[in-house]
Amino acid sequence: MRKLQKLAAAAAVLALIGSMSLGALAEDETEKLSQMEETAQAAEQETEQSSEAGVATAAEMVTPEEVVEDWMVPITADQLNDGAYEIEVASSSSMFKIDKCELTVADGEMSAVMTMNGTGYLYLFMGTGEEAVKAQEEDYIPFVENEDGQHTYEVPVEALDAGIDCAAFSKRKEQWYDRTLVFLASSLPEDARKEQEMTTVEDLALADGEYLVEVALEGGSGKTTVASPAKLTVENGEATAEIIFSSPYYDYVLLGDEKFEPVNEEGDSTFLIPVKGFDYQMAITADTIAMSTPHEIDYHLCFDSATIAEE
Repeated sequence: MRKLQKLAAAAAVLALIGSMSLGALAEDETEKLSQMEETAQAAEQETEQSSEAGVATAAEMVTPEEVVEDWMVPITADQLNDGAYEIEVASSSSMFKIDKCELTVADGEMSAVMTMNGTGYLYLFMGTGEEAVKAQEEDYIPFVENEDGQHTYEVPVEALDAGIDCAAFSKRKEQWYDRTLVFLASSLPEDARKEQEMTTVEDLALADGEYLVEVALEGGSGKTTVASPAKLTVENGEATAEIIFSSPYYDYVLLGDEKFEPVNEEGDSTFLIPVKGFDYQMAITADTIAMSTPHEIDYHLCFDSATIAEE
């Protein structure tokens, strides 16, 4: 009897050991599975971080400049005559300099060939860096080397005087950098624009006399303004406006082939300029001597006929 009891006890001990071993094995497998899941999650996170690392952070870029001005009104291809024109491009980054640019207008669309100051970028993408990371490689715009060894890019242009997102892929850093470009309508020759409708003195039936009219100056850096309202004189059916710049450093203004000198010797530069019409962008060129050398700047004056009032 004691022998049987000993055998039964031994069997119970063996069973207990067996169950303990199975439990340990199960626990070990669970731990291994848990470790595998953690490894997979870490790999997934690393992939996500690697994807995000394809776009430069704000800390990795120079402080962007504001290139879209409040006064800007987008100008589309249907407002321009077909042709090829030299145009200036404002860039939000000092690290993305455009030496020159040629705008082509054809069949209701615009494109531009930009010649870059440097050779540090492999591709451009017309959109943000995040969009570039997710895009297909065939959507990237590669550079073309010109005869002078400069990199050029041909890009679509949705509108002038409007901010356009452009991501540039750095050859050295191997990541995308966000830029904003503005193709400046004020830098186009006057014959690039289609004939604009405007309101004339005759349309308004303005009698000879003195008036005030709201006027806005568009173009340049956006820092210079003109006094508004401006004095408006109508004589023999023709209008002349007194234009006072917010700077004393303008020494002449060009309106077409006509040159106008300041009418004052002290204070902000003041000119008497013929008003061709109202409610449209009247192109002028003003020469500033504020810099080390004189510099002509293209502007537009916009006179609002709805604001005309007798002085």
